[in-house]
Amino acid sequence: MRLRALLETDALGLRLLGGDDELDRTVRGVMTTDLRDPSRYLSGGELVLTGLAWRRSADDSEPFVRILASAGVVGLAAGEAELGDIPDDLVLACERHRLPLFAVNEDVAFATITEHVVRQVSGERAGDLAAVVDRHRRLMTSGPAGGGPEVVLDLLGSDLDLRAWVLSPTGRRIAGAGEPLPPGTGAGLAAEHLAATRTGRRGPHRATLDGITYSLFPIRNTGRGAVLAARDVRETVLSDWLLAVEADASDWPAARLDLLQGVTQLIAVERDRREAARTVRRRLAQEVLELVQTGAPPAEIAARLRVAAPVLLPGLGTAPHWQVVVARVEWDEEGGSPVETGPAAQSLLEEILVDPAAPGSEIADRIAVAHTGEEAVALVPLPAVPPAAAEPAEGRTDEQEPDQDGTGLHADALLASVREPLSAGLADDGRLTLGVSAAVHSAEGLRGALEEARHARRVAAARPGRVCAAGHHELASHVLLLPFVPDDVRRAFTARLLDPLRDYDRRHRAELIPTLEAFLDCDGSWTRCAGRLHLHVNTLRYRVGRIEQLTGRDLSRLEDKLDFFLALRMS
Repeated sequence: MRLRALLETDALGLRLLGGDDELDRTVRGVMTTDLRDPSRYLSGGELVLTGLAWRRSADDSEPFVRILASAGVVGLAAGEAELGDIPDDLVLACERHRLPLFAVNEDVAFATITEHVVRQVSGERAGDLAAVVDRHRRLMTSGPAGGGPEVVLDLLGSDLDLRAWVLSPTGRRIAGAGEPLPPGTGAGLAAEHLAATRTGRRGPHRATLDGITYSLFPIRNTGRGAVLAARDVRETVLSDWLLAVEADASDWPAARLDLLQGVTQLIAVERDRREAARTVRRRLAQEVLELVQTGAPPAEIAARLRVAAPVLLPGLGTAPHWQVVVARVEWDEEGGSPVETGPAAQSLLEEILVDPAAPGSEIADRIAVAHTGEEAVALVPLPAVPPAAAEPAEGRTDEQEPDQDGTGLHADALLASVREPLSAGLADDGRLTLGVSAAVHSAEGLRGALEEARHARRVAAARPGRVCAAGHHELASHVLLLPFVPDDVRRAFTARLLDPLRDYDRRHRAELIPTLEAFLDCDGSWTRCAGRLHLHVNTLRYRVGRIEQLTGRDLSRLEDKLDFFLALRMS
């Protein structure tokens, strides 16, 4: 379709501000963005829609328009909802670069323009697919009739015989039609997608798992709810959705590729709408966090919690218990510009705290996450424990409850199903660390829970690995101390005890190190250790004797057992 046709459609509410001699340009697609530099997502021929959130001053218009013109954009449509009249500096910049400029009436949604362009372009290029695009209008409607992404995926299956799923950055299924993905496939596809995105390759990305080929289409969160002015792919790589299609798109005709790209744009609009719905929960979390950090009276915090409880757990009936989770994303900055990590950590933590087995994004409606600086803080409500379980155990205050009979969050389980994809997205220059507090049941305990979660996160940060987590239970054991032993002391201590055993194992394949680990894990029980290693007791005694001979230690002494235990933990 041509730009001129957009002006002839009254329902789009477009008003031409400049470029009337360029209206015969052909529109091949549409993109909504508020990024200062969206060039990585442009391939030429697009109509760009923007809410002007990227514009901080008059000097911002010239570089923005220059980037669009260099990328081959055919036109720019600016919304009037944010600033009212379109700024003169933007009009002049478009004139200089011969880029047609339209004003979008504040009563017209970008989704309406997006749907119209996708329908017209796909209809002209592939008449047999036009009916599918036309029926996607239901995605944009509100209420039960809309159906969201499920409707789009169902249409892809019924009209094009394509099985497709919308996945989160951790591989959790947001939407899907027909049979679910095999266990573990979602996480594997997310890992492939994140790894390809980090390399800068343009989608769709091809991935093969268990002999099945999938094409992975990015669903860019570049609308009004996106991270503004993202200059680096790392700012959004851990929060973008993807569309996984069970097919090899490498040999598809351009018409079918255009249709799938249009589908991703429609789903992106739906995602933007869901992001906006999180505003209330985020604001509640931010208010509670500010009260806790500033030392507000417990009564004031309790009042705010009473407001938050029915929003996060509607119909609960009783005051919930709360846990605090703290997350931080860190990137190496060698040779690069600083990356804002707070919003990215917030979006990622909202995803991590959702049960990976639970489909749909509405599950996140019960999670409130704020961010301050480079840190994201989640306030997680839990149902109150039964009366029988509410008695405080010996050595525990009334403010700290047990882990809700297994319903509370545990650090080890939190990342078990998301570690693979997140590690791929973090690549070799990023880290994610999390800390989880114990559950508390009142405002008085919330400040302690926040400090506990932050301290647990620092423990996780001292460990090796791209994705690490620590829980409150680790703050009362040797685990708390080991990460803070200086590296040179750690190396000297472990080398003195374990290097003789490692050298012997390399020369003789004797497996002294695994034997030592099993012996200590069995509390020095000869019978249990021999059974675990499937050895005769005499063979086990010979190996332990060799360990003692090589190290000069006595494994019957508690002090020497403790030294070996710590050396193994620090190695």
